Amino acid sequence: MHTILNWDHALLKLINYQWQNDLFDFLMPWLRNATAWVPLYFFLGLFLLANFKKTGWWCIIFAAATVILTNYVSSNLIKENIPRLRPCNNPDLASWLRVLVPYRPQSSSFVSSHAANHFSMATFLYLALKDQIGNWAYLFFFWAFSICYAQLYVGVHYPIDVASGALVGIIIGYLAGTLFNKKFALA
Repeated sequence: MHTILNWDHALLKLINYQWQNDLFDFLMPWLRNATAWVPLYFFLGLFLLANFKKTGWWCIIFAAATVILTNYVSSNLIKENIPRLRPCNNPDLASWLRVLVPYRPQSSSFVSSHAANHFSMATFLYLALKDQIGNWAYLFFFWAFSICYAQLYVGVHYPIDVASGALVGIIIGYLAGTLFNKKFALA
């Protein structure tokens, strides 16, 4: 376990400290901010409603329920039962860690709810829309990955927290997307 935690800290140091640059210092705090993505959510909602009418509404409802369930699992079930000090609050990392957000979250670092929520949404949207938008659906995973990378870059999560959150999100997104396609598949 000690080796895994050392690797976790080393990868965080690489991303947060060694790979720093002015563009990412500006971009990454913005990228992880939920309000930055409101135009995307608005566009996706309009796209679904304009192209799929009633089934589009069901897709929006399933997508919202997927994120609500994922957030509950990651924040209320996992974080509440597996405490882990966030890197931004860890005095052992203070000599090199760059914290690029104006606050230091106090909740447990394990798992990243940002990662869980965005990967659940990405997986759900990929499954729901892949037949309609083809390879463009892979961009949902790029979007989720970029938000996860931002969590590491700004210093609020460890790589294991983000990878575990992504796994939780993928599982829940897959289950929700599979259920949605069985009941309502977009056509």
